[in-house]
Amino acid sequence: MWRTRAAAACVICRSLTNSSYGIKRKSPLQNLHLVSRSIHHPYYPSSKFQRPALRISIQQFSSLNRLPLHKTKLLNVKHGYQSHRNFWLARLASRLLKVRYLILGSAVGGGYTAKKTYDQWKDMIPDLEEYKWIVPDFIWELDELVDFEKLLKALPDADDLAKLLPDFEKIGESLASLKGFLSPGSPGETAFRATDQGYDNDKQFKKVSDKEKIDQLQEELLRTQLKYQRMLERLEKENKELRKLVLQRDDKGIHQRKLKKSLIDMYSEVLDILSDYDASYNTQDHLPRVVVVGDQSAGKTSVLEMIAQARIFPRGSGEMMTRSPVKVTLSEGPHHVALFKDSSREFDLTKEEDLAALRNEIEIRMRNSVKEGCTVSTETISLSVKGPGLQRMVLVDLPGVISTVTSGMAPDTKETIFSISKAYMQNPNAIILCIQDGSVDAERSIVTDLVSQMDPQGKRTIFVLTKVDLAEKNVASPNRIQQIIEGKLFPMKALGYFAVVTGKGNSSESIESIKEYEEEFFQNSKLLKTSMLKAHQVTTKNLSLAVSDCFWKMVRESVEQQADAFKATRFNLETEWKNNYPRLRELDRNELFEKAKNEILDEVISLTQVTPKHWEEMLEKTLWERVSTHVIENIYLPAAQTANSGTFNTTVDIKLKQWTDKQLPNKAVEVAWETLQEEFSRFMTEKKGKEHDDIFDKLKQAVKEETIKRHRWNERAEDSLRVIQHNALEDRSISDKQQWDAAIHFMEETLQSRLKDTESVIEDMVGPNWKKRWLYWVGRTKEQNIRNETKNELEKLIKCNEDHPAYLANDEVTTVRKNLEARGVAVDPCLIKDTWHQIYRRYFLKSALSHCNLCRRGFYYYQRHFVDSELECNDIVLFWRIQRMLAITANTLRQQLTNTEVRRLEKNVKEVLEDFAEDNEKKVMLLTGKRVQLAEDLKKVREIQEKLEAFIEALHQEK
Repeated sequence: MWRTRAAAACVICRSLTNSSYGIKRKSPLQNLHLVSRSIHHPYYPSSKFQRPALRISIQQFSSLNRLPLHKTKLLNVKHGYQSHRNFWLARLASRLLKVRYLILGSAVGGGYTAKKTYDQWKDMIPDLEEYKWIVPDFIWELDELVDFEKLLKALPDADDLAKLLPDFEKIGESLASLKGFLSPGSPGETAFRATDQGYDNDKQFKKVSDKEKIDQLQEELLRTQLKYQRMLERLEKENKELRKLVLQRDDKGIHQRKLKKSLIDMYSEVLDILSDYDASYNTQDHLPRVVVVGDQSAGKTSVLEMIAQARIFPRGSGEMMTRSPVKVTLSEGPHHVALFKDSSREFDLTKEEDLAALRNEIEIRMRNSVKEGCTVSTETISLSVKGPGLQRMVLVDLPGVISTVTSGMAPDTKETIFSISKAYMQNPNAIILCIQDGSVDAERSIVTDLVSQMDPQGKRTIFVLTKVDLAEKNVASPNRIQQIIEGKLFPMKALGYFAVVTGKGNSSESIESIKEYEEEFFQNSKLLKTSMLKAHQVTTKNLSLAVSDCFWKMVRESVEQQADAFKATRFNLETEWKNNYPRLRELDRNELFEKAKNEILDEVISLTQVTPKHWEEMLEKTLWERVSTHVIENIYLPAAQTANSGTFNTTVDIKLKQWTDKQLPNKAVEVAWETLQEEFSRFMTEKKGKEHDDIFDKLKQAVKEETIKRHRWNERAEDSLRVIQHNALEDRSISDKQQWDAAIHFMEETLQSRLKDTESVIEDMVGPNWKKRWLYWVGRTKEQNIRNETKNELEKLIKCNEDHPAYLANDEVTTVRKNLEARGVAVDPCLIKDTWHQIYRRYFLKSALSHCNLCRRGFYYYQRHFVDSELECNDIVLFWRIQRMLAITANTLRQQLTNTEVRRLEKNVKEVLEDFAEDNEKKVMLLTGKRVQLAEDLKKVREIQEKLEAFIEALHQEK
C-alpha cells in the first residue's frame, strides 16, 4: 500500500518536472473560462463533474497552465525504492491534488455566471414578435432539427452547483501550508509564488470595509443599468429604422403580408365596448386597466407622458386640466403616432404641430363632454398611442383629487371626482397607480387615504413618488424620503414603490431632455449612493416596465374568468329572449332604426299614390272652410245691403280684388301645406293591422315633427297662384244650367250652415225655449231673460219694416230701450245692438235662402241679363265665381303638391333620418322598451364574449 502511494507520487513529480508551464497569476479564482473549455476541450464532462483519474496530468484541468513560467530545474528523483529518501515531495503532490477542487469550483461557478449573463441579455432584447415574418421560414424550423431542451437539461441546476462548490478557506489554508513546505530558494518557490501572492491579496481585500464595498457595488450597478438602458434605446432606434425600411420596400411593390392586430389593440377594443355597456344582470366590468390617481398637480399627467414618451396632454399652472377620464392605450409600433377611437386622423408625435393639435383636440373634447353647470365629466375619452419601445398597457388618467372647491367650480366637483375615482378603483382587477408629489408634505396627501380604502392590503397598488429632485433639495431629513418610498408614512400598502423625476417644471421641455435629466439626477443622487433607494425603484423606464408586467400578469389571471362570466350572461339573456319573444328576431337598436327607416320612406312614397281627385276635394273643402267667413262677412253681406245690382257688383269686384291681392294666395298655400301634413301624418300613424309594431311610434312621430319643422313651401308658388285666382274671379259667365244649379246648391249649403250657427248663438243668448224648459227642467238666467225680452222687441221692429237696413239708428235704440223699461226690463244700449246683430243676421240669411230658391228658375233670365225681369240673381253669380275659384285653386295646389312638394318632403324625411342615425342619444330616446334593451344587451354581450375569446386565443399563442 505504501509502495503504491509512493510510486504514484513519483509519477506526479515526474510530470511536474517535465512541464514547461508555471504559475504567474495572483489567484486561481480569477478569469475562469468554463464555457469555452466545455465547448473546445475534448475531455471536459458535459452532464456530470467526474473525479479525474490520477494518470491524467494536472495540466489538462488547471486554469493555471495558460501563462508560461520561467524555466526552473526541479530535483532529479530516481525511480524505485530508496531507503533514505525524503517524503516532502509526496506530501507536496498529495496537497497539490486539492487544486482539483479549485479547478472544479471555478468551472462550475463560471458556467453558472455565464448562464445568468445569457438570461439577462435575453431579457433585454426587445420583442421582435411582429417582425418574425422578415426572417426566412427555415430559421424557425431549426428547433425541429436541434433539441435545445435536451441541451438546457444537460446544464446543472443551481442547487447542484452549490453542492459541488469547494471550501475556499480550506484551499487557502492548503496553499499556506504548501508555502511552509517549500524552503527559501528551493525550486518549488518560483512555481508557487503567484499563488502565495494571491492569498496575501485576498487577506488585504478582506480588510476593506463593507460600507465601501456596498457603495462600489451600488455605483457599478447603476452604471451598468444605465448602460443597458442606453443599449436598449439604441436597439429600439435600429428596430424602428428597420421597420421603416421594410414598409418603404413594401410600398414599392413587394408582397405585403397582412399583420395581425396586436394584443393590446384587441384588449382595448373590449374595454371600449364595455365602457358603453350598461351593466345589467349584475355583470360588471372587472377587466384590468391601470388607473392613474393622485392629488391635483401631483404630476399624474407628467408621469403618463413619460410612459407614452410624448407631451400629449394639455397643461396649465395650478388649473384643473384633466376634466374627464382619458383612456390611453399604449402599444408598440414603427411610428410614434396617436389617434382617437372615433377618428381616423393620425397625429405624428414627432412633430410639434401635431402635438399642439392633439393637445388642443383633447382639451376641446374634455370641455364638450362637461355638461352645463358641471366642472368634470364621467364620459371617457379614448386615445391610442403607438410607438417604438412603448410598453403595452391600458392606462386611465383620472381628474386630480381636490380638497377644496374653488371659485368657478361646481359645488359638487369634489364629490364627483371622488365618485369617478372610486368607480374605477373598485374594480378588483384594476391596477392603481398612486401618484404622490414628493415636493410637498406627505401629511397633505388626500389620495393615499382614498387608495387605502379601495385596496387596504395593497395587492394591486403601485406607489410613485414624483419630483424627487425637489424633495431631495427641500427635505431636511433624507430619511423621510426613504420612509415615504417604503410606505412607512402612509396607512396604505403597495406592491411596489418608485421614485421618478418628471422634469424641471418647464412645460416646453422635451421628453428626451427630461429623461437625460432624470438619469443624471439619479446617477449623482445621494438617495442611491446611501442605499435609500434601490436601482430598480428609480426612473420612469423601470416604472413603465414594472407597471406593464403587473398589468399583463393581472390580465392573464382574470381575463378567462371574465370571459366565463359573460358567457353565462349571454346564456341568461338568450333564454329570456326565447321566453318573452319567441317569434321575433333579435334586432338591436340600430337594426330596429333601419327597419323603421324603411317603413317611413315607404309611407312617404305612398303620398305619391294619392289620387288627384282626393287631393282636390280635400284642398277645396279645407280652403272654403278657411275663407268662407271672410266671403260671407266681408264681401257678401256688405254687398247685399246695396240698393241695386250695379252697386252690388261693383262692391263685390272691389272687395274680391283686395282679397286676392293680399290674403287669398297666402291662405291657399297654408291650406295646401296643412293638407299635406294631414296626409303625411295619416300615413305615418295609420296602423297596418297585425304587422304594425308600436315600438316605432315615437320615432315616427319625432320624424314627422322634425320634417314638418324643416319643410318650407316654394316661395314662388304664391305669385303664380295670385294670377290664376284673379283671372278665375274675373270670369262671370256661367255656361250651362248645370253650373247654375251647382252654384245655387253651393250657396244654399253655405247659407244654411251660417243660419244654423246663428240660431245656436241666439239660443245661447236667450236661453232654452219652452219645450226644452219643460222636458229637461232647465230655466233661463236673469241675463237671458233680458236678452229674450230684447229679442222679442227687435223682432217686432223687423216685422214692421222688412226692408230694414243692417244697422239700428240711435232713435230706434232709444225706442226699444223705453219699451223694455215700460215692461220693467232695464237694458243697456250695447246689449240691444249686440242682440240686433244676431237677429238681423238670422233674418237676412232666411231671406237669402228664399231668394236662392226663387233663382232656381232664373238661369233663363241670367242668359238675357235679367232684361224685362224683376228677378235679380247677382248673389248666385258671386257664389259661382267663388266656387270656380276654389276649384281652380285646388287644382293648381294639387299640381304643386304632387310635382314638387311631396318630393321635397321626401328629401327632408331622408335628411332627418340620416341625422337621427348619427345621433345615438336620439335613438336611445326614441327606441325604448324592454325588448330593445334586451336585444342591445344580447348584442353587446355577444360582441364582448367573441372579442374576449379572440384575445384569449391570441394570448395563448403568444405564450
